[in-house]
Amino acid sequence: MDKQEPPNAVPMSERKRIALVAHDHRKADLLGWARYNRDELSNHELFGTGTTGAMIASDLDLDVERFKSGPLGGDQQIGARISEGGIDLVIFFWDPMQPQPHDVDVKALLRIATVYNIPMATNRSSADFMISSPLMTQRYERTLVDYSQRIRG
Repeated sequence: MDKQEPPNAVPMSERKRIALVAHDHRKADLLGWARYNRDELSNHELFGTGTTGAMIASDLDLDVERFKSGPLGGDQQIGARISEGGIDLVIFFWDPMQPQPHDVDVKALLRIATVYNIPMATNRSSADFMISSPLMTQRYERTLVDYSQRIRG
């Protein structure tokens, strides 16, 4: 008998759709991490905001679908893609010590990733754990919390 998916299951294929984002003071860190993990990243579909996406595409010779830079709406574009089911996980090297002109957008991205149960790495250690997980190369079903009962209006 086939295993049935729970009603709130969202399947992820073996080839993950990964968003790569970094604040200015963390771009070099993300690029170094991506260089180290280039072979694994090449097996997945990559997305990036502005300069970060361009740096990864150019330096690693990988295809990266690029959104606008974060302050110009890139974080919101990633959030929209998450809500449409088009992003499976996010690697976001953010700078907790530097105020950003678009802090509200960053917070919204963190919130939408949580609402849609998207794995998110915010530093090298969590990104290392995520990319080395056996779940990166196999199907996975993430489940969604039904927040509709909590929403008014």
